[in-house]
Amino acid sequence: MERKGVETIKEASKRFPETMDMFTNNVFSTERVIQAPPLDLPDFLKPNTRLKMDGLKCLSHVPNESVPVAFFDPQYRGVLDKMNYGNEGKSREKRRCALRQMTEELIGKFIQGINNVLNPSGHLFLWIDKFHLCQGFGTWIDGTQLDVVDLIVWDKERFGMGYRSRRVSEYCMVLQKQPRRAKGVWKIHNIRDVWRERTDTKEHPHQKPLKLQAELIAAVSNEGDYVIDPAAGSFSVMYAAHMQNRHFIGCDLEG
Repeated sequence: MERKGVETIKEASKRFPETMDMFTNNVFSTERVIQAPPLDLPDFLKPNTRLKMDGLKCLSHVPNESVPVAFFDPQYRGVLDKMNYGNEGKSREKRRCALRQMTEELIGKFIQGINNVLNPSGHLFLWIDKFHLCQGFGTWIDGTQLDVVDLIVWDKERFGMGYRSRRVSEYCMVLQKQPRRAKGVWKIHNIRDVWRERTDTKEHPHQKPLKLQAELIAAVSNEGDYVIDPAAGSFSVMYAAHMQNRHFIGCDLEG
């Protein structure tokens, strides 16, 4: 049955070409047009390897503006020190307390190093907890070309600490190096901003969701590109990169 008075998009575009640009020139795209340059690394910085070394040293040997995506999970204990729940160093928090703590200044240096190696319009996926989400982390990105462009809530499906509400989530802050853009850069648009995935914390006390990281890698890089993580922990980012046929550069002080 013919629906009178209803125009198709094609018909409307003939009458209102300027208005219809909104439907054709939008921010969404399933293709990535940015290409990462070839990467020349020193022999000791072996890709796809669990390297035991200092993360800042690792970053200093990666050429500037050479990788499209980085992950960073700061190994801080500041939230435990400030909140003083009383179970620090006991039961499930024992291994977390044993991690080498990063100062706020050191975290800033890591993010500055990541900023240097990211391509223009490259992405940093920064893991933070509720404490830093509420109190702010702006000093960490001072002096960089990084802007906050999105936030993903990771529902861990397990109880954490908390004076009042019990924490079940962590937060993946999505930062993009200038120039900020989505079309032609971010190519997957079905990643939910609340992601449910349970991990095995026996591997590492800061174990992160493998499937989510794999999806984020696929969204902002091409096959064969490099993914970097200078504080790799359990090296979950390396395994996520391999799932998407990407190369990995990363290290941890514990190897």
